Amino acid sequence: MSLVDKCTKYTFKQFVRKSKAKFPISKNPSITVTDVGTLCKKSKLKDVLSLLNDINRQDIALDVDSYGVLFQSCANGKSLAEGKQLHARIFTNGIEQNAFLGSKLVNMYASCGNFVDARHMFDKMPERNIFAWNSLIRGHVIYGIFEESLTLYYQMQSEGTPPDKFTFPFVIKACSHLTALQRGREIHEYITQNGFDSDVYIGSSLIDMYTKCGNMELAWEVFEKMPQRDLVSWTAMIAGYTQNGHADEALKTFHQMQLAGLKPDSVTIASVLPASAHLSALRQGKEIHNFALRNGFESDNFVGSALIDMYAKCGRIKIARHLFDNISEKSVVAWNAMIAGYGAHGLGGDALALFKKMKLESVRPDQFTFTAVLSACRHAVLVDEGWQCFNSISQEYCIAPQMEHYAGIVDLLGRAGRLGEAHNFIKEMPIKPNATVWGALLGACRIHCNAELGTIAGEHLFELEPENTGNYVLLSNIYAEVGRWNGVAKVRTMMKDRGLKKTPGCSWIEVKNIVHAFVGGDRSHQESEKIYSMLEFLHQQMREAGYLPDTRFELHDVEVAEKENKLSAHSEKLAIAFGLISTYPGTTILITKNLRVCGDCHHAIKFISKIVGREIIVRDVHRFHHFKDGICSCGDNW
Repeated sequence: MSLVDKCTKYTFKQFVRKSKAKFPISKNPSITVTDVGTLCKKSKLKDVLSLLNDINRQDIALDVDSYGVLFQSCANGKSLAEGKQLHARIFTNGIEQNAFLGSKLVNMYASCGNFVDARHMFDKMPERNIFAWNSLIRGHVIYGIFEESLTLYYQMQSEGTPPDKFTFPFVIKACSHLTALQRGREIHEYITQNGFDSDVYIGSSLIDMYTKCGNMELAWEVFEKMPQRDLVSWTAMIAGYTQNGHADEALKTFHQMQLAGLKPDSVTIASVLPASAHLSALRQGKEIHNFALRNGFESDNFVGSALIDMYAKCGRIKIARHLFDNISEKSVVAWNAMIAGYGAHGLGGDALALFKKMKLESVRPDQFTFTAVLSACRHAVLVDEGWQCFNSISQEYCIAPQMEHYAGIVDLLGRAGRLGEAHNFIKEMPIKPNATVWGALLGACRIHCNAELGTIAGEHLFELEPENTGNYVLLSNIYAEVGRWNGVAKVRTMMKDRGLKKTPGCSWIEVKNIVHAFVGGDRSHQESEKIYSMLEFLHQQMREAGYLPDTRFELHDVEVAEKENKLSAHSEKLAIAFGLISTYPGTTILITKNLRVCGDCHHAIKFISKIVGREIIVRDVHRFHHFKDGICSCGDNW
């Protein structure tokens, strides 16, 4: 009977006990690499080492390959203490300088995040093989030290060691995290020149890198040229389209993947659901949900969280909560999704109650939790609660507040009309405020028509993001509302000189599994005649009910009558009119807009909801507005 047979026939405790009692084995036997591999697979590493310590007293030898297997086990399990114990053993045995073991030690230390010892062993190696280089590069990437991993990559080449197919996925991942597009392209060029571009894993890594850098054209080029596309590469494309705001393309690619005969997994489902959420495409989201149910993916935390997010963004907050309550072991991602959902719907009290429940269940919040809670506070204008949340980030959880947390407080104070306090808060920030922070102040100035602070915020924004047309339009709107027409002309001239054009407002609605999109004054829809007839009917009914168009929100230099005509054909009104003629009476209408809903449309939709007796849900770039019986859930604060 072999040693492994003896080990696996009994439990480890039984075997150790028998070995101590001079279990009958041949004199000076050796344990082979196969023996150790089998032991590592069948037992815990600490038990294997315990056994080796016991049988070491019986003069049983361990060969170099066996030590290699053990070091790899330590690396896989991030078992640093056990790895150091083995290192001491080979040092005592005088085989530490073995090149094979040296590279295994580098790998073990790097995998455990101990880069001091990893580098020490690496520098001691007389000849550094590709495995040692890859281990060091891989370790730095795993632990988020991306610049150093790229430095090692270039150093490896300068010292004459060419990279192999195992090197590229990690250096590409480093470029992805650093959004280092140029360096990523250079590595891609090397890959192509040296024949590695047919490797499907490298191809998927390149797709991920290009999508993270926001270049979907190059991502598609890599995808299209791949000789074989596996599930990972398809999922990378879907996730890329979703993350870069191309929701239509994400859904299209998802269906193409299925037509190609590939079955989505939980990662694919979690990647495509945000596309349905972005489009508020509820029917398509439900179809994906049904697929997840049939294939047992609903219990996956990422899928569950994505479903919560999708239903919340499609206006079905009760369904989102039902799904949340049915998750047996809720991750922080699921908690965040539900809190954010409540916040977006203006349900600040529900969001704070859930946050309290989360803490009572000993789930530690992360930075995204605090962003969601602050967002809920600002939508509901809960100033004291927002301050309490912000202060707890550092005082209770010892987390350094991130830029989005500072922006949340600025937005909250601004919505509450405390603009001076918000500006002082920005000036006292320990980190330099970015465009998100100044944008929050500018938005608040828009709500309260404060041209003075709006000008200060606008000047900072024009420096930080000179190509963001939204900032110019927002400041122009502020000037128009307070009658500073010289300011309006100046901002428009700046836009013209910089070659900028206002982003057109676009609204869309899903009817019978088809998403219909509209822009202002749009007459391209096949039901255009009926849509405008409905608008004319609504306009007449609204006038009789006391509605007057607010022409301040139409900034074109034209006559009042023409301004009113333009207002009446804003994209959100067209989408609502189409919803009214295409759905049954009493059906809730959900539309989505790519920009903030304009003040006149907000005013008009309150009248429309009362006239037609329907709930109308509008999801704009900031939040949800639930219009019912002439009232909006936002309390006219958005």
